[in-house]
Amino acid sequence: MNFSELFELSGLLGRFSPDGKCLASCVQHRLVVRDVSSLQVCQLYTCLDKIQYIEWSSDSLFILCAMYKRGIVQVWSLEQPDWHCKIDEGSAGLVASCWSPDGRHILNTTEFHLRITVWSLCTKSVSYIKYPKACQQGVVFTKDGRYMAVAERRDCKDFISIFVCSNWQLLRHFDTETQDLFGIEWAPNGCVLAAWDSCLEYKLLLYSLDGRLLSSYRAYEWPLGIKSVAWSPSSQFLAIGSFDEKVRILNHVTWKKITEFEHPATIASKKTIVYKEVEKSPSVETERLSFPPTKALASSLFSTQSKYEISQVPVSLQYIKPVADRANPKVGVGMLAFSADNCFLATKNDSIPNAVWVWDIRRLKLLVVLEQLCPIQGFQWDPRQPRLALCTGTSRVFLWSPAGCVAVQVPGEGDFQIVSLSWHSSGDSMVLLSKDNCCVCYLEREEVK
Repeated sequence: MNFSELFELSGLLGRFSPDGKCLASCVQHRLVVRDVSSLQVCQLYTCLDKIQYIEWSSDSLFILCAMYKRGIVQVWSLEQPDWHCKIDEGSAGLVASCWSPDGRHILNTTEFHLRITVWSLCTKSVSYIKYPKACQQGVVFTKDGRYMAVAERRDCKDFISIFVCSNWQLLRHFDTETQDLFGIEWAPNGCVLAAWDSCLEYKLLLYSLDGRLLSSYRAYEWPLGIKSVAWSPSSQFLAIGSFDEKVRILNHVTWKKITEFEHPATIASKKTIVYKEVEKSPSVETERLSFPPTKALASSLFSTQSKYEISQVPVSLQYIKPVADRANPKVGVGMLAFSADNCFLATKNDSIPNAVWVWDIRRLKLLVVLEQLCPIQGFQWDPRQPRLALCTGTSRVFLWSPAGCVAVQVPGEGDFQIVSLSWHSSGDSMVLLSKDNCCVCYLEREEVK
């Protein structure tokens, strides 16, 4: 592994372009675009205020910068640096902004979710979508970019509208059997739309493109319900993470549960491998010591290194009992992600914050548990092969694949605490983000035998 130097960053805003050629990062009100191969600055843009959100267009030719506090979106062109666009929502305010799949329309959601405004960069025309619902995931596009689903709330009832993205015409509008619609998500094949209720009611609904209810699923009735949802890349499986610390897998034929995965605090099965992160202080030969020591030697003297060891089962994981009388209790499966080849599912139970669970979807069983020293901040699968990267708010990045585990220290002076990471589309590199800095991690490509 090789690492670039650290670059200044604000707001965790560092994004690879969809074509993989550029890396955009923000420093307060400045947008810096670098060439991925050399990391040389190829464009530098100055916005009107501190940037709070950035997003590349699907063809990597434009990038939008949203300044929610001022209700402004600025759009920059990589091909024509002198061209730029400013969208001012004025007194309506701005709480969310995103690209349409064609990369030529911008969807702005106004304050209080009064409407979504669709701005065309080509014709300068404007369209409006009324009554968008304020929920975690209320605007979603099919993977092929043909359709958009919008969660709506009107007359104290939940609805879903499906639009054709080519002309923004309404295709279907139907009400949902939810008390308080919390999120919607298209299957990757674009044939089925999943919608789920808030955590107070366990209900998941599956709709066809024409608005027909295909199936509904409810695992139990009274306790807190659904916390996270994830489709497999093949659209064959739908994983539901719940507040009862279980993941339930539905199949795409009958939409019935085929299995459920539990997350106990004690791992007893001998068929499960438990990798435990351990810290050790590096040993330095006294013959090599020079006074005053060099910077590199001084940093290695006082830094600790970490590695993985295989624990003997049974293993007791660190379990944090949730505080029952507080909102948003740290309990339940809050993170889910399928590998690109559909073979593995990674999960995190928020009551066991230091562990990541990797499940074998082909055999429907627990394969590996990674027990870290610090709480998991995030994880993401390599887009090309079954390789999982995770970070824990330390200066280390951790990788798991069926071949094993590795912990890698990011070199450099200062405290670089990685709280987020994102893979390059090729799977050859990652951008590692901390609160104030970012760097690019280059991985050696494994030869296919």
